[in-house]
Amino acid sequence: MSVVPPPPTTPPPPPPALEPDWQRLDPRMLLVHPIKEVGKFFPVLIGLVVAGGASGFGPWALLGVGVPVALGVVRYLTTTYRITERRVELRRGLLQRHTLTTPVDRVRAVDLSASPIHRVLGLATVVIGTGSAATGSDEQLELDALPREEAARLRSALLHARPAAPGTDASAYGGAGAGPGVVDEEQVVARFSPRWLWYAPFSGAVLVAFGALAGVTFQIAENVHIRISEADLAGIGTTFVLTVVGGVLVVAVLLVVGGYLVVNGGFVLARYRSAWHVHRGLLTHRETTIDMARLAGVSLAEPALLRLAHGRRVNAIVTGLSGEGQSSSSMLLPPAPAATGYDVASAVLGTPEPVTAPLRPHGRSATTRRFSRALLGSLPFVALVVAGVVAGGPLPLLALAVVPVALALALAVDRVRTLGHGFLAGHVVMRSGSVLRTRDALAADHVIGWNLRATWFQRRAGLVSLAATTAGGRGRVHVPDVGVDDAIALAEAATPGLLGQFLVEGAV
Repeated sequence: MSVVPPPPTTPPPPPPALEPDWQRLDPRMLLVHPIKEVGKFFPVLIGLVVAGGASGFGPWALLGVGVPVALGVVRYLTTTYRITERRVELRRGLLQRHTLTTPVDRVRAVDLSASPIHRVLGLATVVIGTGSAATGSDEQLELDALPREEAARLRSALLHARPAAPGTDASAYGGAGAGPGVVDEEQVVARFSPRWLWYAPFSGAVLVAFGALAGVTFQIAENVHIRISEADLAGIGTTFVLTVVGGVLVVAVLLVVGGYLVVNGGFVLARYRSAWHVHRGLLTHRETTIDMARLAGVSLAEPALLRLAHGRRVNAIVTGLSGEGQSSSSMLLPPAPAATGYDVASAVLGTPEPVTAPLRPHGRSATTRRFSRALLGSLPFVALVVAGVVAGGPLPLLALAVVPVALALALAVDRVRTLGHGFLAGHVVMRSGSVLRTRDALAADHVIGWNLRATWFQRRAGLVSLAATTAGGRGRVHVPDVGVDDAIALAEAATPGLLGQFLVEGAV
């Protein structure tokens, strides 16, 4: 009986190699840069054409097109980049030379985006997130653009997307059911569904769109003179106003839903190997990759309007990624069903406990502060109603004073119910807010310090505002009005000895 030896094991593929020499962008960008520059100068070009036609220059005014085209060509010729094993370097500019450089180990996330023209040419723009506070476009490490395959290879190389070493447990932040090691096959956690469009109007953007459209409508109404008699105006005034307001609201909702579809259509959140990948966008495709080693936790946003629609959105807390980069590159889930939000947060954290488990309430003193502050905020509105009655208004007008008081009490009740904290499954969890409620779960390993602050009123009530500081997201996870003993207990449970070494025995 012959024994067939087992097949030899295939060694894991090495990480993609980096290019140590200076490289140029893809030559196909000679077709893209001039078009983009022409778009920037489009209003000026229209003015040149109109002015040229009026002054008799005719087609000579079209020579202005050559300026933006030349700028696009110069932009391509003067841009070079180099990515070594240690550094990322980018040089651009002709008269004013810019040289941007950062260590490779500072790379926190890599975004790949492709506008329609980029997709036609098979290109992608690479934006390297490093957690820098610079916000200007000239200060961003942006490679616009590279061949699609080269951009994907570069992303893998920068984020070290390679199999984990033996014995490494990647189940943390690895998704529900993830075992030791890395995931060699893509695991999809969430995928866009048309019913998500229901949550777009509840994101708050409708109010912004409604205000903008209302302003434009009133501006047009002032400039357009329509002759209507006073009798006609008295008859149609209320109906006309309501119709206009309803029409503007419908248009605002349609614009917001359309914008949500364009930005988030085709959304897919998946885990592959040691990174999380977010794909989204109908016209402009965008792919964001977050290295799991730099993912410190998640933030579950629950604004009041979105809660009414039973929706949630989820952001990642990424080490070294903050400011503007935090809002765009850390989005794990747009406004979507609450159940989907909980599933995504649980998958990213590796356990549902920090997302769904009850939190420790803050006690009677914190409750008293919620009610007292809410009622104090309603006093100016009550005083306004009383002043109107004293000035000669009808006595039944006093009934309106009940409205701000009732709203203040409802807000206080919701804030009391929301307020809580806990240390669950290795995560510091804090929840607060009402109109803008958030539930943040931060891994204890990513807590770099604690901040305890107390006003005079808080000290009288034995409370402090507690913040766990971290190197990502908003820089801290904060919760107000925690009992002093509870705050110390939470800090000691998450980071033993970090806060206790500064405490004086017997001091509160």
